Amino acid sequence: MLDVIETAKRAKEASIQALKLSTDIKNNALSKFAAFLETNKNEILAANTLDLNNAKELLKNGQITESLYNRLKLDENKLRDMIQGVKDIISLDDPINKTLWSREIADGMTLKKVSCPIGVIGVIFEARPDVISQISSLAIKSSNAVILKGGSEAVNTNKIIFSILSESVSTVKDFPQNLVNIIFSREDVTQLLNADDYIDLIIPRGSNSLVKYIKSNTKIPVLGHSDGICHIYIDSEADIKKAIDISIDSKCQYPSACNSVETILIHKDIVDSVFKKLIWAFKQNNVKVKVDDKLINFDDSLELAQEKDWKTEYSDKIISVKQVASLDEAVIHINKYGSGHTDCIVTENDNNAEKFMLYVDSAGVYKNASTRFADGFRYGFGAEVGISTNKTHARGPVGLDGLTIYKYKLTGSGDIVADFVSGKRNFNKN
Repeated sequence: MLDVIETAKRAKEASIQALKLSTDIKNNALSKFAAFLETNKNEILAANTLDLNNAKELLKNGQITESLYNRLKLDENKLRDMIQGVKDIISLDDPINKTLWSREIADGMTLKKVSCPIGVIGVIFEARPDVISQISSLAIKSSNAVILKGGSEAVNTNKIIFSILSESVSTVKDFPQNLVNIIFSREDVTQLLNADDYIDLIIPRGSNSLVKYIKSNTKIPVLGHSDGICHIYIDSEADIKKAIDISIDSKCQYPSACNSVETILIHKDIVDSVFKKLIWAFKQNNVKVKVDDKLINFDDSLELAQEKDWKTEYSDKIISVKQVASLDEAVIHINKYGSGHTDCIVTENDNNAEKFMLYVDSAGVYKNASTRFADGFRYGFGAEVGISTNKTHARGPVGLDGLTIYKYKLTGSGDIVADFVSGKRNFNKN
């Protein structure tokens, strides 16, 4: 078996070969992959059942969390979405070799900005075996090589999905070997993070501790987020039914997700109208509610929130709720305690919504919509490699465009700078 450095080296070579791939070849590879996934659904589910059975012991012993266990599970619905995600990527435009802009900078000299692949991408993830399908498909369509490292808790599911992927693309003529790769051991991660001669980008998908470890132990650029501390602000002019429905969906639809809401802020003028209904709705969904000292007397079931709760990603059926005096106070709280992921205002006042969406410094800012919509599949990207809170290159759910960069192509005819410095020639004014 190849060591990680050799795998990375071969992936780099494959990424160069991928530059010549036509859209038809890439789409053919993805079509074969989707078909092979469909044919082998039972084998995938059987492998996942084995992983889930093994993970039950880890959960019982406290070696993994409930949220990680939930992310590990594949069922018919997730498998269907996984296959559809591959098909959706086929229908997307090829993002490579697009001219983003072009101008004649001087007579006979044309400068173009053209999209190109990043190169080799390393992806380290916990649980969530559907990541293999999502990221591999996006990498193929964007002509990038990828090296995948999944968690040991999903090893059987990861192996079968990767085996299906490898078999399917091997049937496609001219598809580069070693474009998609996988490694398995924990020791491999250290080598992967040190392979900066070959790997151009690392994408971590997992716990806060995993992301922080990766960011602290590599010179390779890292794309992702360490926390998903999402907020909902219920404005003084909110529709109460919308506020309840959005809050419940944002927390309860899938509490383990990084885009589930962790803190709800309620304007003081609407507290009496909305808070008791909100408490009741959360009780119906077995959600523990922590509140500030202004709200603690509303119900005996409430727990007093501590300072740490405002900056905690619960990834569980727990919610923090705070009363605020104004929209400005809500924005200040979100920008102080949030993680720049996704935040929502519930309001019927367009001016308040615009102000919120202007001043909240997050990758996703919503009006009257569940934070759970922060997802590449739901955005129509086909799939995503993850959600980024970075302020460079890519932000929010990262799809095909987030796996591209650009280069400048300058075409001349023997032009030299000396002619422009001397004033013999001039640049065009445009």
